[in-house]
Amino acid sequence: MIHTPDEYVNQIYKEDEHLEHVKESIKELGMPEVSVAPAYGRLLTILVQTSRVQNALEIGALGGYSGICIARGLPVNGQLLSLELKEEYANLAKENLEAAGFGSFVNYKIGPALDSLEKLKKEDRKFDFFFIDADKENYPMYLEYAIMMANPGALIVGDNCFLRGRTLNTDKNGPGVQGMRRFNEQVASDDRLISTLLPDYDGLSISWVK
Repeated sequence: MIHTPDEYVNQIYKEDEHLEHVKESIKELGMPEVSVAPAYGRLLTILVQTSRVQNALEIGALGGYSGICIARGLPVNGQLLSLELKEEYANLAKENLEAAGFGSFVNYKIGPALDSLEKLKKEDRKFDFFFIDADKENYPMYLEYAIMMANPGALIVGDNCFLRGRTLNTDKNGPGVQGMRRFNEQVASDDRLISTLLPDYDGLSISWVK
């Protein structure tokens, strides 16, 4: 019996073998099983493709699930730059993207994302699409860098906006929760953005840079 709309969507839309393999590889290595929800992965592909994204930036690679979803929406000459703190995570993501046929689409930068973002800003790098799915405490800073490096009309997408309900719980006030609350409030009120927050799964924000 289906109890929620999320379960219904996951039942009628089946994950393909490449994305299933990513999940299995993450589990086998004992990594956190926190890839983007399948429905939101499909949404990433749609957003990238319909927005005709050429250059995408991902903050947080994990095992490559979101990377594959983003790469599927890119044109044949498109590029994805993925920032990942842990080398072993980036290596797994690279292997999984190569297995899915997207090895030539993606490059990885290892180390703290804020350091990588500062270097990219100094290089005057610009992007058409950003996906933020990393440490929650720094989401507000990631958002600010994304806005600074965005081409006009770029999209900024942030995952886990509800932190499994902790964002909504006033008794929860850890650094990650506070960071996510500031992020959500900023995307909702920043005059440089037109945004929305999707309430299904763990919450996904989508912002268009004016």
